[in-house]
Amino acid sequence: MTDPGFTPTQLAARAAYLLRGNDLGTMTSAAPRLYPHMWSWDAAFVAVGLAPLSVERAVVELDTLLSAQWKNGMIPHIVFANGVDGYFPGPARWECRRLAANAPEGPDTSGITQPPVHAIAVQRILDHSRRHGRSTRAVAQEFLNRRWPDLVRWHRWLAHARDPKENGRITLYHGWESGMDNSPRWDRAYANVVPGVDLPPYRRADTVVISDPTQRPSDREYDRYLWLVEQMRRANYDDFQLTSVMSFAVEDVFVSAIFALACEVLADIGEEYKQPHSDVRELHGWAARFRKGVAATADERTGAAKDYDVRLGRWINTETLAMFAPLISGGLSRPAERALLNTFEGPRFCGHPDLRYALPPSTSPVAKDFRPREYWRGPVWPVMSWLFSWAFARRGWAERAYLLRAEGLRQAADGSFAEYYEPFTGAPLGSMQQSWTAASVLDWLG
Repeated sequence: MTDPGFTPTQLAARAAYLLRGNDLGTMTSAAPRLYPHMWSWDAAFVAVGLAPLSVERAVVELDTLLSAQWKNGMIPHIVFANGVDGYFPGPARWECRRLAANAPEGPDTSGITQPPVHAIAVQRILDHSRRHGRSTRAVAQEFLNRRWPDLVRWHRWLAHARDPKENGRITLYHGWESGMDNSPRWDRAYANVVPGVDLPPYRRADTVVISDPTQRPSDREYDRYLWLVEQMRRANYDDFQLTSVMSFAVEDVFVSAIFALACEVLADIGEEYKQPHSDVRELHGWAARFRKGVAATADERTGAAKDYDVRLGRWINTETLAMFAPLISGGLSRPAERALLNTFEGPRFCGHPDLRYALPPSTSPVAKDFRPREYWRGPVWPVMSWLFSWAFARRGWAERAYLLRAEGLRQAADGSFAEYYEPFTGAPLGSMQQSWTAASVLDWLG
């Protein structure tokens, strides 16, 4: 199951030790040196990894995140840890508490969001709670009852504020909201972002930790990232204003597929745990709308999905993980789905003959934009392997799910728990001691 290195038992122990070491008390830092705070979708995956260790601690993780939810329902992409420095842009750059009417009064947060994978974490917490005694099951049940309105409010905000025309696709106003910051998906959309001469000066923190420039976005890219933050600040992070003032506006097919899946998962939880019927109906409705919206972007023959650039009024075709969005959400015809699975498993992705492990690289190795060491432009991200494995298992594709799990554990056997890996050599890249990588391993081994 694993490469020569750590045995599964040793690997699980190291992963658990890492999560304990990254524990700040009520939140887990995404990675101690590069990402010393709580990130939204990281926190969900971390909760997935914590659940087999301690249902109670997994509940605390999501409780902390949901305590930073905005008044409009948005879950922000960063919740800043008190007294922790070393990350840019920090609270002083976002200034959400001063500028945004909807910002929470408690912790400092960023002003954007991230992929809505949280329902998956809730499902895993409930799954693990069933294996324990009455008191642990009660903790999970109480958490669900207490946080159910917040989870529904989060989904409602996405469905309304980020899909105002009801296309069934989530609109993003920053590439960071996709989680895939510098993916080739956003090249043309970012080219349309022209930083103003009055962009406030800044100093990056990421390049101090990761000194190899081939692994990180360029300074020019960062200028664009920060200009988008500046545009949001000047609009006071107002949902209505963002639709017209932002230079970057893209319907993200992958986030939309995750949302369709998350609505379905949360609706299933609601039915099983007797939550309000009106909420469950609404969730089923959103799941159907976004599943249809994702499928509508897909090529009839290949099944490959596309993002849509709202500002340029054009579809975005890239050979990245986003093209496999319908495998997450469903909705394709049988022939199109088979074709898309063949692409996923074939020589353009997992079956490329030079890959160290049969896992999906973030960008196809045969694409012109592929860069094997640069963040979301080529490396293999363990958390994405986990997500596809989990989604495939849910869809009944047990063998496919097992193969991704087995290859993911072979990749992780060095015990580095890297942020991402070079696809051909298997070398660990980015930040080490990455919490969500350890969490993925724990769930696979759990």
